[in-house]
Amino acid sequence: MSTRLESLRRHDSWQGVHAVVAGLGVSGFAAADNLTHIGAQVTVLDESDAGDRSEKATLLEILGAQVRLGPGATARLPDAADVVVTSPGWPPSTPLLSQAVAAGVPVWGEVELAWRLRDPEQPAPWLAVTGTNGKTTTVQMLEAILRAQGLRSVAAGNVGLPLVEAVMDPTPYDVLAVELSSFQLHYTASVAAESAVVLNIAEDHLDWYATLEDYAADKGRVYERVQRACVYNVADPRTEQMVRDAEVSEGARAIGFTLDTPMVGMLGVVDGVLADRAFIEQRQDSAAELCAVTDLFSAAPHMVSNALAAAALARAHGVSTSAVRDGLTSFVPDGHRNADLGDVEGIRYVDDSKATNPHAALSSLQGYESVVWIAGGLAKGATFDDLVRVARGRLRGVVLLGQDRAVIAAALSRHAPDVPVIDVGGSQTAVMDRVVGAAADLAEPGDTVLLAPGCASMDMFANYGARGDAFAESVRRLSGR
Repeated sequence: MSTRLESLRRHDSWQGVHAVVAGLGVSGFAAADNLTHIGAQVTVLDESDAGDRSEKATLLEILGAQVRLGPGATARLPDAADVVVTSPGWPPSTPLLSQAVAAGVPVWGEVELAWRLRDPEQPAPWLAVTGTNGKTTTVQMLEAILRAQGLRSVAAGNVGLPLVEAVMDPTPYDVLAVELSSFQLHYTASVAAESAVVLNIAEDHLDWYATLEDYAADKGRVYERVQRACVYNVADPRTEQMVRDAEVSEGARAIGFTLDTPMVGMLGVVDGVLADRAFIEQRQDSAAELCAVTDLFSAAPHMVSNALAAAALARAHGVSTSAVRDGLTSFVPDGHRNADLGDVEGIRYVDDSKATNPHAALSSLQGYESVVWIAGGLAKGATFDDLVRVARGRLRGVVLLGQDRAVIAAALSRHAPDVPVIDVGGSQTAVMDRVVGAAADLAEPGDTVLLAPGCASMDMFANYGARGDAFAESVRRLSGR
């Protein structure tokens, strides 16, 4: 079966293929749904029956799939499994996946399945984005640019539409803006993006990976087999080395982006203007103007970097400079990404709950001069010493919450011992009201109270959005609105 499986594509018969789908989240449901649609025998396994899983299970069983939910459901690989399609958060050490590898059963992610199910007659190219921080914003900027060009496009993958659903859409897309996490990339084997970018690499998910190098290696997989452009961050030499190490298609170019004046073959900033010296014929002695930094939603350095990366991928696809300008200047990010909640008694409150690791939190902190920083949650094995060393001059005070707040407290004690710290603990009872109240006590007029936790949220909240919503509600109560 393995030889036949490797050759199967969208219009082939999948009759006789026993596909085991591990996990019934968003991507797992999409994979199971479409595998049944193309004729595979599907078994879905998930240790949890929480949320809408039972409802999804009923739908899949109507379609002919077998579904097992609850504790012990994933303990044993079903007999005669031909392929396992895993949810991205499942590490390779998970018993079900370990059993598959030991039995010689291929393990794909939903991303790998999606690549194989593209329509060979109209295979929308993928413009792929990964990195520790900025992925979602960059992909959504890219989607805005592509649509400004008049292309049928959608943000898919780790954000927006599951990739299997995108490639199986009856009306083909012209091009896909694809966000890929390291977990998703780990389970890819044949994906060949038209162009790709690694935005940055910093400590993250060290509860999943043994080392930072292992994490970076999975990020670097996005460059494998790239056809047109490998876009890298000039300020992060590791991303350029990833391009050098990748096996790319003949003719693929390395394109840098920088916040400084760009060299030939790069995009950068010249006199406050985003400039392209990579995709114009006269790049040896001139640059194409894309848009002014001040026309972006935010002029914060990390936002400008994201815009340059999105522009580079779009320009590699042949998008006009005017469409890049129109897409970038009309773009407004989703909530919880440097969302300005307004002023209360001269103090500004900003929700960047999406800053779920130290690198993202530092990027956020660097956008403000004097900050009361709200931090804490699940650190996922990350450390905060570098962040505190760089940001300590901006800190008016710090309010800590969540399970791993002691990790941040220790870094502050080592590198910023004079900065006042209030620990509100790990209790969920009215925690954000206490957090916001403590921050207001530390702040002075002209300061910014910034929720940029540097940690994941699941110790106390359903997700980073729920954490940001709780913060916004507490700020509203503080202001009396």
